Amino acid sequence: MGENQLSALKATFSNLVALNLLEDLPVAVYSCNKEGYITSFNKAAVKLWGKTPELNKDKWHINREIFDADGALLKPEEMPTGKVLKYGKAVKQQEIYIKHPDGNINCILSNPKPLFNDSGELTGAVNILIDITEQKNAESKQGMLASIIESSEDAIVSKNLAGIITSWNYAAQRLFGYTEDEIIGKHITVLIPEDRYDEEELIIKKIRANERIEHFETIRKTKSGEEIQISLTISPIRNSANQVIGASKIIRDIGRQKKSEEKLLQYAERLEILNSIGQVISAELDIQSILQKVTDATTQLCGAKFGAFFHNQVNEQGESYMLFTLSGAPREAFEKFGMPRNTAVFHPTFSGERTVRVDDITKDPRYGKNAPHFGMPKGHLPVVSYLAVPVRAKSGEVIGGLFFGHEQPARFTIEHEQLVLAVAAQAAVALDNAKLYEDIKQLNEKKDEFIGLASHELKTPVTSLKGYLQIIARNLSPDDKNKPLANRALEQVGKLTTLISDLLDVTKIQTGKLPFTYANFDVIKLLSESREILQQTGPSHELTLNLPFKELIINADCQRIEQVIINLVTNAVKYSPKADKVIIEATVINNKFRVSVQDFGIGIQPDQLDRVFSRFYRVENLASHMSGLGIGLYICQEIVNRHHGRLWVESTYGEGSIFYFEIPINTNDLHHG
Repeated sequence: MGENQLSALKATFSNLVALNLLEDLPVAVYSCNKEGYITSFNKAAVKLWGKTPELNKDKWHINREIFDADGALLKPEEMPTGKVLKYGKAVKQQEIYIKHPDGNINCILSNPKPLFNDSGELTGAVNILIDITEQKNAESKQGMLASIIESSEDAIVSKNLAGIITSWNYAAQRLFGYTEDEIIGKHITVLIPEDRYDEEELIIKKIRANERIEHFETIRKTKSGEEIQISLTISPIRNSANQVIGASKIIRDIGRQKKSEEKLLQYAERLEILNSIGQVISAELDIQSILQKVTDATTQLCGAKFGAFFHNQVNEQGESYMLFTLSGAPREAFEKFGMPRNTAVFHPTFSGERTVRVDDITKDPRYGKNAPHFGMPKGHLPVVSYLAVPVRAKSGEVIGGLFFGHEQPARFTIEHEQLVLAVAAQAAVALDNAKLYEDIKQLNEKKDEFIGLASHELKTPVTSLKGYLQIIARNLSPDDKNKPLANRALEQVGKLTTLISDLLDVTKIQTGKLPFTYANFDVIKLLSESREILQQTGPSHELTLNLPFKELIINADCQRIEQVIINLVTNAVKYSPKADKVIIEATVINNKFRVSVQDFGIGIQPDQLDRVFSRFYRVENLASHMSGLGIGLYICQEIVNRHHGRLWVESTYGEGSIFYFEIPINTNDLHHG
């Protein structure tokens, strides 16, 4: 074989090796002649183009739209390969974008070089195309992410698994006070209070386990040492092999949010207290109880260490006040000291001039000017923050003052002042009602005392009068014209005696001293005898008695039960003047003995049914021409109640009424209860 043949063989072998290498390269490579027609290509080029071109028929751009980096559509002569074919010079790393028919776009680095023959003439070009689409997308995402992180309102920090800070955005600098240069490379514990180091260990443990932590509320510290409330969301950072290599933290300052939540909660609590205290004191009629509840509520509302209400009670010297209620402190804490006097500090409150609110009363110019203490007495509860609110009655009179103290300065705000004023205004109305109730109660007690005394005093002369009249009546002959007068006088004295006895019973009921004597007796016999007596004394009406048995033994107070029967029957006769009968019935229902007394009189209007058993109440349409004090039914109800029974009425206005009472048959042990 000659030398020339050997050289050709080597060249052919080299070309075959080169072609095999190009075919398997991961980057696209193609060549074209000087007219631009493709003369060779590898597999990567086919994948990039999305089609297999025909050699010497398709040009290098194979009808694809190609754009430059600015998005301008390029003409063939403006494309990298077109420039090489036109000018014969290589183009390095020109960034172009190829748009495919399906709409996908690839970002390519084009590197065409010219090809020359041995004579130096341009014969074509070869181009290496590097697809950087994924890299470009990653850079875009990274740039976007970096922009988002930097512009985020939340602090975003990353660290490795050793706890070393590796990134720090501007929001983190704003929140913690450290610049990026100051903090990167430092351990994350620089931001964590010492008593919370164990949280970092827990966080790293969860991150290593590829777990995410969301909305973890905790405390961190700033460069100045201030502790702040934050919420942490922590996610693992993974490398390309999906291995956890660190953690990213989104840190949100929730201090304002927490304060807002606390304010909302405080507002809700205060609203609940105000609503509750309003309902309680409006339903309360005891002055001591009202003031204690008001003092407790206002002390809680304004966050005072203690609160007190001083009654505006002036002593003989005209300068002292009385401690009425206290909250948050023992009473001994005040009682061993003299009561507030009419000093410059207390005068505005007790005179009703204004509310006094001072951040530090010890620095107030009005403080410490009076003997003997010239300030806070030794052993007195410490008071720095001071709030005092006058409490006025409806008439405008200052009835006292609410005073609040705290050992720390500036604890009371205008909001606290307004809250206390609102409660004080409610309290003033309740106190007026309670005072009126107290006055009525005192008058009522005096009235009861007078009735009891008068009844007792009247009983002796009336008893004597009755005795004298009985002697006179017995000594008069039947045909004496004064005999009827004496009998009528005895009847009136009998009525008077009954009224006095009823008044005495009312007094005894009020004092809890109405006597009862329980014994076994035949209640059927009692009803029969009572009916006979009443029929003789009230012949105007026929008293019909319907009885279930001939005998029924019960354990009760016979005299008091008779009193109830007589009162009900007498009322039935009295309140049915145009009728001529009254029906009395007795039954046994569910082991209870029941008696009903029915009349056919005027009846009772529905709105008066609930009041007929009240003390001194008389039916309105009959009160003007019917005798009595309106206490008979009141006494009857007390007697029945004491027997663990009940008394009630059914009535149809204009047709009559039925009064019922029932008591348990087996009452042997009830009076011991």
